[in-house]
Amino acid sequence: MSKLDKTEVLSAFEAAYEAANGKKPEITTKPGWYSIDGGKNMRLADVAELTKELSSGKSTKKAAVKAPAKKTKKAAPVKAQKKAPFTVITQNEEGYTAEELWIVELARKDHDCRLPRGVV
Repeated sequence: MSKLDKTEVLSAFEAAYEAANGKKPEITTKPGWYSIDGGKNMRLADVAELTKELSSGKSTKKAAVKAPAKKTKKAAPVKAQKKAPFTVITQNEEGYTAEELWIVELARKDHDCRLPRGVV
Protein backbone atom coordinates (compact mmCIF):
# COMPACT_ATOMS: atom_id res chain seq x y z
CA MET A 1 0.00 0.00 0.00
CA SER A 2 1.49 3.31 -1.01
CA LYS A 3 1.40 6.45 1.07
CA LEU A 4 -0.67 9.21 -0.44
CA ASP A 5 0.53 12.79 -0.12
CA LYS A 6 -2.39 14.97 0.87
CA THR A 7 -1.25 18.11 -0.95
CA GLU A 8 -0.46 16.25 -4.19
CA VAL A 9 -3.77 14.38 -4.22
CA LEU A 10 -5.84 17.48 -3.45
CA SER A 11 -4.04 19.66 -6.02
CA ALA A 12 -4.43 16.96 -8.69
CA PHE A 13 -8.11 16.63 -7.80
CA GLU A 14 -8.65 20.40 -7.98
CA ALA A 15 -7.07 20.50 -11.45
CA ALA A 16 -9.13 17.55 -12.72
CA TYR A 17 -12.34 18.93 -11.19
CA GLU A 18 -11.77 22.38 -12.66
CA ALA A 19 -11.12 20.86 -16.09
CA ALA A 20 -14.29 18.76 -15.90
CA ASN A 21 -16.68 21.29 -14.32
CA GLY A 22 -15.18 24.68 -15.12
CA LYS A 23 -14.99 25.85 -11.51
CA LYS A 24 -12.86 25.18 -8.45
CA PRO A 25 -14.24 22.68 -5.94
CA GLU A 26 -15.05 23.65 -2.37
CA ILE A 27 -13.18 21.11 -0.25
CA THR A 28 -14.03 20.85 3.43
CA THR A 29 -11.43 19.05 5.49
CA LYS A 30 -12.10 17.11 8.67
CA PRO A 31 -9.55 14.84 10.36
CA GLY A 32 -9.06 12.07 7.79
CA TRP A 33 -12.14 13.00 5.74
CA TYR A 34 -12.78 15.32 2.80
CA SER A 35 -16.10 16.71 1.63
CA ILE A 36 -16.30 18.03 -1.95
CA ASP A 37 -18.89 20.81 -2.53
CA GLY A 38 -20.90 19.80 0.53
CA GLY A 39 -21.26 16.22 -0.68
CA LYS A 40 -20.60 12.94 1.06
CA ASN A 41 -17.44 12.65 3.20
CA MET A 42 -14.73 10.48 1.68
CA ARG A 43 -11.21 9.35 2.50
CA LEU A 44 -8.09 10.55 0.68
CA ALA A 45 -7.87 7.30 -1.30
CA ASP A 46 -11.43 7.89 -2.56
CA VAL A 47 -10.48 11.42 -3.61
CA ALA A 48 -7.49 9.99 -5.53
CA GLU A 49 -9.78 7.46 -7.23
CA LEU A 50 -12.25 10.22 -8.10
CA THR A 51 -9.37 12.22 -9.60
CA LYS A 52 -8.58 9.32 -11.93
CA GLU A 53 -12.23 9.08 -12.98
CA LEU A 54 -12.47 12.82 -13.63
CA SER A 55 -9.27 12.91 -15.63
CA SER A 56 -10.27 9.89 -17.73
CA GLY A 57 -13.59 11.54 -18.60
CA LYS A 58 -15.95 8.91 -17.23
CA SER A 59 -17.26 9.96 -13.85
CA THR A 60 -19.61 7.57 -12.10
CA LYS A 61 -19.44 9.42 -8.80
CA LYS A 62 -20.42 12.79 -10.22
CA ALA A 63 -23.58 12.81 -8.12
CA ALA A 64 -21.47 12.62 -4.97
CA VAL A 65 -19.40 15.61 -6.08
CA LYS A 66 -22.27 17.85 -7.14
CA ALA A 67 -23.69 20.27 -4.63
CA PRO A 68 -26.96 19.16 -3.09
CA ALA A 69 -30.03 20.30 -5.00
CA LYS A 70 -32.02 23.17 -3.55
CA LYS A 71 -35.28 22.16 -1.98
CA THR A 72 -38.49 23.55 -3.34
CA LYS A 73 -41.56 24.30 -1.28
CA LYS A 74 -44.05 21.51 -1.30
CA ALA A 75 -47.71 21.61 -0.43
CA ALA A 76 -48.56 20.69 3.13
CA PRO A 77 -49.11 16.96 3.49
CA VAL A 78 -52.63 15.75 4.12
CA LYS A 79 -53.07 14.60 7.69
CA ALA A 80 -53.68 10.90 7.92
CA GLN A 81 -56.36 9.52 10.16
CA LYS A 82 -55.05 8.51 13.54
CA LYS A 83 -55.02 4.77 13.89
CA ALA A 84 -54.38 2.78 17.00
CA PRO A 85 -50.73 1.82 17.33
CA PHE A 86 -51.67 -1.33 19.21
CA THR A 87 -53.64 -4.42 18.36
CA VAL A 88 -57.25 -4.60 19.49
CA ILE A 89 -57.63 -6.71 22.60
CA THR A 90 -60.91 -7.91 24.04
CA GLN A 91 -61.36 -8.81 27.67
CA ASN A 92 -61.88 -12.47 28.41
CA GLU A 93 -63.37 -14.16 31.50
CA GLU A 94 -60.06 -14.24 33.34
CA GLY A 95 -59.23 -10.58 32.60
CA TYR A 96 -56.17 -9.22 30.84
CA THR A 97 -52.61 -10.43 30.94
CA ALA A 98 -49.97 -7.87 31.94
CA GLU A 99 -49.11 -7.19 28.30
CA GLU A 100 -52.73 -6.84 27.30
CA LEU A 101 -53.43 -4.48 30.19
CA TRP A 102 -50.60 -2.14 29.13
CA ILE A 103 -51.77 -2.22 25.53
CA VAL A 104 -55.34 -1.35 26.52
CA GLU A 105 -54.32 1.42 28.95
CA LEU A 106 -51.96 3.11 26.49
CA ALA A 107 -54.45 2.82 23.63
CA ARG A 108 -56.99 4.79 25.68
CA LYS A 109 -54.70 7.83 25.92
CA ASP A 110 -55.13 10.60 23.37
CA HIS A 111 -51.42 10.71 22.48
CA ASP A 112 -48.86 8.18 21.33
CA CYS A 113 -47.22 6.17 24.09
CA ARG A 114 -44.66 3.42 24.16
CA LEU A 115 -45.05 0.09 25.82
CA PRO A 116 -42.70 -0.57 28.73
CA ARG A 117 -39.47 -2.40 27.99
CA GLY A 118 -39.91 -6.12 27.78
CA VAL A 119 -43.53 -5.90 26.66
CA VAL A 120 -44.01 -6.91 23.04
